[in-house]
Amino acid sequence: MKKLSVNGVKWLKIIHIFFMVLMLGGIITSLTLRFSLNSTDFDEVLVGYRLLQIVSDHIIRYGAQGLLFSGVVYSVWTNWGWFKYRWVAVKWAVFFLQTIFGIFFIDRWMVDNLVMLEAEQAMALSNPVFVQNQNLMQYGALVQVVVVVALIGVSVLKPWKKKNER
Repeated sequence: MKKLSVNGVKWLKIIHIFFMVLMLGGIITSLTLRFSLNSTDFDEVLVGYRLLQIVSDHIIRYGAQGLLFSGVVYSVWTNWGWFKYRWVAVKWAVFFLQTIFGIFFIDRWMVDNLVMLEAEQAMALSNPVFVQNQNLMQYGALVQVVVVVALIGVSVLKPWKKKNER
């Protein structure tokens, strides 16, 4: 398969970094918003959760989709490949695990809490399930930030040699 030119790879790197910044910025925004909500003010929490949903649906999700797309292009149309380098394989595995965790846990807790807010109104704020979901979302978003920063470190440091250089 034909590979990208040197200029093509540079543009691909710009696109990949843009989507990484979009995703990381969205996660940090969500984390900041979650920690800054006054958990006793129903109106503030409701608006905050609606904003969290917008950030999740329109910033984090597009960043993750762009990373997936640009990562596939990197793997297919450059010399990086899928499994040629351990650090690339590790990035793929961690990215998928992180994405699954975000979709099936963090987003689920957020949607469940938003449903409780809309159904129970101010009573939701004292619901133990709501409080537990809120705490899990905060810790989960913090883990997401650490994971993305670690993946950036792996991308820059490229810590493992090629598989066939052992």
